[in-house]
Amino acid sequence: MNVIVWIAQSFLALFFFLVGLPKLAGRGIDRWTGFEVVPRPLTVLIGAAEIAAAVALIVPMVVGVAEWTTPLAAIGVAVISLQACGFHLRAAERLPALETALWAALAGTIAIGRWGELSGGPSVPDGVLAPVLVVLVAAIVVILVRLFSGPAAAHDGADDRSGVGAVSR
Repeated sequence: MNVIVWIAQSFLALFFFLVGLPKLAGRGIDRWTGFEVVPRPLTVLIGAAEIAAAVALIVPMVVGVAEWTTPLAAIGVAVISLQACGFHLRAAERLPALETALWAALAGTIAIGRWGELSGGPSVPDGVLAPVLVVLVAAIVVILVRLFSGPAAAHDGADDRSGVGAVSR
C-alpha cells in the first residue's frame, strides 16, 4: 500500500511542480486559456503555492523531518485543485474542470493515506485506499492524454461538448 501511495504522491507532486513553474516564471502560460484575465501577481502566487505544495508532498517524508506536513500539503493541493475546477467551470471548460476535480480527489485520497503521519491520526486499512488511488491515477492519465491530444487553439467554450454531464445554461 505504501508503494501505491508513494507513486500517486510522486505523480501529483510532479504535475503540480511542472504546472507551477510556468506560472511563477511567466513563460508559456500564454498558451493556457483563461490566464489573460488573471492578474500577474495572482498567477505568481498560484504558481508558488503549487510548487510549495509539490515540494511538501515529497521532501518531508524523504528527509524524515516534519512528515506530518505531507497530508496537510495534500489537503492544500485539493483546495487549489477545487479552485481551479471552479475557474474552468466558469469558463465552460468541462474537460479541464473534470481533470482538476480528479486532481483534488487524488490529493484528498493521499491526505487520507498519509493521515497517520499526524500525531495520533487515524489510519485507514490498506485495502481501502489502493483501489481508489489506482482508479484516480488511471482516470487522470486518460484525461491528460485527451487534453494534450486535442487542438491547442483557444475557444470560448460555447460549443464545448467534450465534458461529462452538460450543465444547463
